[in-house]
Amino acid sequence: MRKALILIAAAAALFSCSTRKEPAMSERMVRSEMARCTDASRLDFNEGKYKWNYTTGLELKSFLDVYDTYGGEDIFNYVRAWYDTLVQTDGSIRTYSVDKYSTDHICPGVSLFYLYDKTGDEKFRMAMDTLKKQIDGQPRTEAGAFWHKKAYPHQVWLDGVYMSCPFYATYASRYLEGEEQAAAYAEIVNEFKAAAEHTYDPATGLYRHAWDESRSMFWCDPATGQSAHCWGRALGWYCMALVDVLEILPKDVEGREDLEALLQTICRELPEWADHDSGVWYQVLDQPGREGNYLEATCSAMFSYAWLKGIRIGALDASELGYAKELYANVTRQFISEDEDGLLDLNACCAVAGLGGKTMRKGDYAYYLSEPRLLQQAGKRRRRQRRRRRNRAGRTGIRQMHRRHGEHPQFRVERRERSGFLWIQGPERPHPGRKFHSQGHFGHGERPGGRHRL
Repeated sequence: MRKALILIAAAAALFSCSTRKEPAMSERMVRSEMARCTDASRLDFNEGKYKWNYTTGLELKSFLDVYDTYGGEDIFNYVRAWYDTLVQTDGSIRTYSVDKYSTDHICPGVSLFYLYDKTGDEKFRMAMDTLKKQIDGQPRTEAGAFWHKKAYPHQVWLDGVYMSCPFYATYASRYLEGEEQAAAYAEIVNEFKAAAEHTYDPATGLYRHAWDESRSMFWCDPATGQSAHCWGRALGWYCMALVDVLEILPKDVEGREDLEALLQTICRELPEWADHDSGVWYQVLDQPGREGNYLEATCSAMFSYAWLKGIRIGALDASELGYAKELYANVTRQFISEDEDGLLDLNACCAVAGLGGKTMRKGDYAYYLSEPRLLQQAGKRRRRQRRRRRNRAGRTGIRQMHRRHGEHPQFRVERRERSGFLWIQGPERPHPGRKFHSQGHFGHGERPGGRHRL
């Protein structure tokens, strides 16, 4: 996908299926992210920019799942603040453009249902209609499957099935009736079946990342239209979409049994492609053990989610519960770590992957290995944030000095960026003012002259 998959988005694949512990790992992961990112605009390395995107929306959906299970009003308020900023009173959404017809932009809408039920704020209800209008106008293949984006004509990505179908199914179950509802359910079932039919690789029993109906893209096989490999996360998206939609679809919907069969078939095949020692999966799923390939956290977490939720909703046989619990344990043991502050990280995450676009992504083996891998990135991000806080504090201190002393010749405040120090030059006698330090204020009775590290 175009944007980096955030740590907790993949870890969230574990949350709703784990048993209660003190404290629950899901709660710890949410609070770890909240500690790293003081508000949701900083999630996924957005650095305070508010943007309607699937990465932040998916992460905040996991926050709501944790809140719904364990409580914590600060968690709910954290989520709502982001949506309140972007969703306007008339139901329009800041930074969102329907004209792009990107399935990625439907995904953040899943949380609107919960927010509307919890708050009763009509703007959330109207925002659902805004996104439903995109679904109604979304370009489709001849088989009726959604184009992944208008910018990617005729292309069906497994990623896009997750981006669009859980929202669409929820909307149809709540707000559509009769023939209109039946038509929506039929279209959702067709989306899964068409994506599976055209990405299926009979040589492996797995599903490739994407399919180009036009067979014209440089990354596709000119005969089949398929991309070159099965990317682990792409199939993870598809499996999560299956269990999330099966939870919503009524039992009597025509084609529901086909979706259950798809999930069961994938879950029979996947163990054959897992690493024998760790029990988790590789970045390039259909190349286990090949030189350069690595065990990847997000796809492994997604498969764990699909297994456990599939069993809970009855789509997978209960006899698989032992394996599913073992898989969950494998994922947590292999990928989750705790830093010196007691915060949890999810490691070995592929940052991003896609096909085509401005960087002409080929989708071959070398391409998937060339994308950045997030290893302990949360710790690096915290260090950058600390530096920024110190720098902001330094600027605050300078302003305070100028407000206090103006252009008094005894004082000169100089910021020396390259040295990392703030120099405050003043009288060499004790001063009734306050000494600057990194929190942006001065201590009484200290002389202001000297240098202080930011």
